[in-house]
Amino acid sequence: MMTQTLYSRTIETPRRDAVYQSVAERLKHYDEFRIPFNTEEITEQARRCMTCGIPFCHNAGCPLGNPIPETNTLIAENRLRDACYLLHAYDNFPELTGRLCPALCEAACVHGINNEAVTIRQLELEITELGWNNGWIVPQPPTTKTNQRVAVIGSGPAGLASAQQLARAGHHVFVYVKSDSVVGILRFGFHDFNLV
Repeated sequence: MMTQTLYSRTIETPRRDAVYQSVAERLKHYDEFRIPFNTEEITEQARRCMTCGIPFCHNAGCPLGNPIPETNTLIAENRLRDACYLLHAYDNFPELTGRLCPALCEAACVHGINNEAVTIRQLELEITELGWNNGWIVPQPPTTKTNQRVAVIGSGPAGLASAQQLARAGHHVFVYVKSDSVVGILRFGFHDFNLV
């Protein structure tokens, strides 16, 4: 009965995209200018995902293979912390993909056939930001060290994700970069406003 009540309004719920501060407000600071969803808005948008028969979003849509229906189920059930952990299990930087990804998953969303697609990318960003703001995202040092040394060439997203996984496995990781600054394409391939 709870499941039926929880998801009964999903079809009628309209898609809600991100809302941003006015340009006049943005000119006053360099902070985030996206106005975050509240918890009710996050769960309501995730519930739109719950009536899908075949979730093409993570099979054909997401290059990372994020478990989108599972994450949205956790969000719809207001298990936001669990959703944050699940996102981080598949994506080293969901706070970046939530801002920069072209949202191929939304193009593959079954709801998009006859209606507006679920706001998958926005939900990912909202959950990750909640994780940072509430202290759910913490360092995960290895329990044992392997005494193996590994060199990672490049500090772009792939290099840093590799370094993170290798360090968690207990290896000593050294990241080598060609230029004077780190993060590769994140620094030189995107405008600063994309990352705030």
